[in-house]
Order: sequence, then C-alpha cells, then structure tokens
Amino acid sequence: MPVKEIPASEDFTGVKETALRLGIGARRLRDGVNHHGYPHHRFGRRLMFSPLDRAEIAEMHRIPAQVKRPLRARAA
Repeated sequence: MPVKEIPASEDFTGVKETALRLGIGARRLRDGVNHHGYPHHRFGRRLMFSPLDRAEIAEMHRIPAQVKRPLRARAA
C-alpha cells in the first residue's frame, strides 16, 4: 500500500481561510463537509483543510466548458 505524505501543520487552513480561498461562504463549506462529503480533517472539534482537500473541493465544483454550436442562418 502506498504511503501518503502527511502535510505539514502550517499547510492546513481553518474554515474561514479555506472559504475565502475557495470563494464561498463559511456556512456553505461547513454544510459541504457535513452533508456532501467534502474532504477535510478534524482536529478535536476544529475542521481543517489540507492543500489536497482544497484542490479536491475546487475540482468537485468545476464546470466543464460547453462547446458552442454554430449559429444557423436565418431564412430571409
């Protein structure tokens, strides 16, 4: 089994900082953890997020680009 590298304690951010970095509200981030399976770590009662957690949350909300269809010519 591959060994995962443990992030340094300085790399973890709390709810407020993570929400700010992701551009969402703190309440939405907490709801995501509690109801939608956002990756996180718990240190006692504190929610903390590693750089990998933040990247995974951002990827969960990525919206793929849509290919535009060419415009049809109007009938005159």
